[in-house]
Amino acid sequence: MLNIIKNVQKKLVTGSLAVALGLSALSATTAFAAEHNWRFANLYSRGTAYGELYENLGKNIEQMSAGKIKVQVLYSGEGVGSSGILGAVKSGLVTMGAPFQSMHAGELPAGVVEIGLPGGTDDVGELSTLFHEKGWDKVLKEAYGAQGLVWLDPYIQPPVYIITKKPINSVADFKGLKIRAPGAYGKFLRQLGASPVSLAWSEIYTSLSTGVIDGSIGSNMIDHRDGNHVEVAKYMYRLPLAGAQVLPIVVNRSAWNKLTPELQAIVSAATTIHAREQMTKSKLWESQAVAEMEAKGLKWSPEPSAEDKAAWKAAAASLWDEYAKSDKYSAQLIEILKKQ
Repeated sequence: MLNIIKNVQKKLVTGSLAVALGLSALSATTAFAAEHNWRFANLYSRGTAYGELYENLGKNIEQMSAGKIKVQVLYSGEGVGSSGILGAVKSGLVTMGAPFQSMHAGELPAGVVEIGLPGGTDDVGELSTLFHEKGWDKVLKEAYGAQGLVWLDPYIQPPVYIITKKPINSVADFKGLKIRAPGAYGKFLRQLGASPVSLAWSEIYTSLSTGVIDGSIGSNMIDHRDGNHVEVAKYMYRLPLAGAQVLPIVVNRSAWNKLTPELQAIVSAATTIHAREQMTKSKLWESQAVAEMEAKGLKWSPEPSAEDKAAWKAAAASLWDEYAKSDKYSAQLIEILKKQ
């Protein structure tokens, strides 16, 4: 898997990184004060594994621009809630954001398709081809651009799993459970009889411990580990909701247009490096997270039956046509997806 990741990302990084490093080297001796002060909102709390990756992105932008762009990283709950990131970037309250598209289904329907509908592939090569060769990038740049945003290189995170307070022995056991699952994930689980709830990541632990919810998705296993969810919910269902998640970095277009072409190239290169770092580290962190949670008592559901797998697949398939009707951008994305 890591070899696939490296090969796919190499062509994305090489050109933009060479330009960016060359430009930063030329200007390093003359830049002393920031010309642009950016605020960058992300989904995670301080001290989490992914929070550090966003911190690295901010530092790379600063270093590669020779200090011309100063980036203040805002973590979950620090001024902008998870559900408000997209709107905050659009309004200019923050300059750059890493939104969780499922939180913004009403604002940007195409983002829900972008992140990966239930039943989607876990093949990194297929995903990168879809985005960078088959046209998803063009559609998404237009979709985000229509809302005053600049869409930059997306990054790929591992599969999405559900952790619950009670064991799930078959899909029938989801009936009646309150599961934190925004967007398409929630619609998927509703078809299995669950009641989806939309909560920020930082609210999951308390909501599980107090019984507000019976279970939750995480963006990936690392989320469950970093949130200490296994302390209050010890059961993990074996079938992933989605094989992978693809998330973007977005920038306020007004702020973007104030950058020189050279600085725009540097920011683009930094996000490409960020995408590579997300993928290479995620697989390692995922295996470590699973081992740590199992050591704390995590228990997996039994192997799903053929009937359960069929019900799971049917619930996922029904969403594709539904989301194609959301808006013209979603329709274009689904059309390309079906030709894969």
